[in-house]
Amino acid sequence: MMSLTTNNSLNAAAAVSNSGSKLKAPAGIKTTVDAANETLVAKAGSGMGQKDFLLLFTTQLKSQDPLDPVKNEAFVAQLAQFSQLEATTTMSETLKTYVESMSGERMMSSTNMIGKTVAVPNAPALYMDGKPVKGLIPLPEGASGLQLQVINDKGNVIATQILGPQQAGDVPLYWDGSDDTGNQVPDGLYTITASAVVQGKNTNPIVSIHSTVTGVNQTPDKTIMLEVAGGKSVKLTDVQRIGG
Repeated sequence: MMSLTTNNSLNAAAAVSNSGSKLKAPAGIKTTVDAANETLVAKAGSGMGQKDFLLLFTTQLKSQDPLDPVKNEAFVAQLAQFSQLEATTTMSETLKTYVESMSGERMMSSTNMIGKTVAVPNAPALYMDGKPVKGLIPLPEGASGLQLQVINDKGNVIATQILGPQQAGDVPLYWDGSDDTGNQVPDGLYTITASAVVQGKNTNPIVSIHSTVTGVNQTPDKTIMLEVAGGKSVKLTDVQRIGG
């Protein structure tokens, strides 16, 4: 590359010396380069790719003015830019392949959670076959009082639990499936809500229900979702606790 530019400069100087007058650049040289530039400018909105860069570079080589050739330093700088572009493109493709591979591995590893019990925030409480409903209520600041309510599918409160002061931490939840009259409720989905007095203020802490994982799926944006008993889906990253 260095000798090419030097030879062009020497040939141009010799031509000027022999003729005694200034030579004119061949017609169409600048037009060719300008046309290539206009094409690339038109593509700039969608991003200049590796092929576009190479097109501009080779067009410049073919159409340079013999009386004013591109300096060696400019060629070296352009080659460095091209090498950097090529390396970035390769790295991007490699990273994309790696992310897709990791996504598949996460999906396969998540299937091991099927049948496991997880604590799901605001999940429906599935009462079936006399098995009690369990869960937890996070109270990081504790509470001077805590009340739980069980609501059926018609929106009626069927059971109430009034608990005393609670220390900071996770308060365990346990409902044996009986209503306020002591009768067992029919199998089905129920909602359990909590209200607490924290530092003199009434709050509604989140209730997390222990639910069994029945399936795993992946959204188009590669988010892993766990399907739990009761028909609710929850992000794997939102799961607070995993049990046997």
